[in-house]
Amino acid sequence: MPEIVPRWEWRTFDAGGEGFSSLTPEHEETSDEVYLLSRGSDASVKVRAGLMDVKELQEARDGLERWKPVLKAAEPISAGDLQKVFAALGVEAPALARDAYSFDELVAELVDPNDDLRAVHVHKRRAHYTVAGAMAELSEVTTGRGSRQTIAVESTDPSLVHAAVRELGLDGRANVNLPRGLKALEGFDALRFAVIDVGTNSVKFHVGERAADGTWTTVVDRSDVTRLGEGLGDNGELGAAPIARTVDAIAGMVDEANRDGVEGIAAVGTAGLRIAPNRDDFLHAARERAGVEVEVIPGDEEARLAYVAATDGLAAGDGRLAVFDSGGGSSQFTFGAPGHIEEQFSVNVGAVSVTERFRLDGPVGADAIAAALDAVAAGLERLEGQTAPDLLVGMGGTVTNLAAVKHGLATYDPAVVQGTQLDRREIDRQIELYRTKTADERRAIPGLQPKRAEVILGGA
Repeated sequence: MPEIVPRWEWRTFDAGGEGFSSLTPEHEETSDEVYLLSRGSDASVKVRAGLMDVKELQEARDGLERWKPVLKAAEPISAGDLQKVFAALGVEAPALARDAYSFDELVAELVDPNDDLRAVHVHKRRAHYTVAGAMAELSEVTTGRGSRQTIAVESTDPSLVHAAVRELGLDGRANVNLPRGLKALEGFDALRFAVIDVGTNSVKFHVGERAADGTWTTVVDRSDVTRLGEGLGDNGELGAAPIARTVDAIAGMVDEANRDGVEGIAAVGTAGLRIAPNRDDFLHAARERAGVEVEVIPGDEEARLAYVAATDGLAAGDGRLAVFDSGGGSSQFTFGAPGHIEEQFSVNVGAVSVTERFRLDGPVGADAIAAALDAVAAGLERLEGQTAPDLLVGMGGTVTNLAAVKHGLATYDPAVVQGTQLDRREIDRQIELYRTKTADERRAIPGLQPKRAEVILGGA
């Protein structure tokens, strides 16, 4: 019997096949297979050409995975071999009613009744190549839920795998094995999580779904303007009415998250809750009414999270980066480069506080704008002496509304807003646009969220 030699493997999905365009495949083939997928394991367990084929992950190192074949068995599959199958799948073997099972009996009697397992019929169309001394494969895998292109490279020598990946122009892409890719295609083992961000002016709500291959899909992304910080600048405390309407909004979001089947909810509070001496009244109300614990995070942590989000969601390049998140009661700034933070801080300058101090919720004269700009400049004095970044990224309700107004979006479209460039001329144009209008008149401006009409001038 030939020695079984584990191979180092690397695979990616939906990368395009440009690296193969100048190559001629050594051979091509199609096959129909059945994969057994598990929530608790990414082992490769499949039936192909009349054989049960099981491979287990031995180790992961330097972006590669080392897989070893542990079983090839024809049907009927013995009880002993089934123990190996279920061990690879990471589930306890069920009680067996017979000494051996056909493939169909295995699926119908032992796999389908188990919520942690799924049998998936897969059609493959594969083209095989040799690249940099390694075996490479350009394939299309199709299930009842759709198709995905996948590129795989394997060899007993990991250096050859790395060389082939580089030659194909795929260096830097994540290694995603086929079982994880199939689980993502099938929507199997996907997990949903919710985030609630309680700001001074609005409450943001996001539900994301993490697929088995590590990719994220947005399920819900919206915000409710509740003006928790209304009147905070007058007496320094949160008012009963703002607390009530904000907690109501949170309760609705929690209910929606639970309907969407989330695994967990993270809720955070920012500037308004940081500075309010009676914030415990709000936290208690949120706990009792919505059943959620709101964590009040420090300003530098808020800045860090904004930076992580910006560098993850945008192609920021390798230069120096500055990220700011302008909220209702504070603004956060972070300086650094992708993967490295140099400095981060929070300042108490926000849309609500500026609006209330200078009464910017309706038409105002140029003198009020000048005074507000002077006050904002004084509040941002910590920026003095900072080296100009190569890229400045803005986040938060103000900048997204400014971008939506620039595009005249009758219906908000995050794909259009994301990556919008706002120059000083456009911001000055919008400041003048809002300065001359009442809140009701501002609400008629295409792209402006109606509930943000009172604070958009202060934010701008």
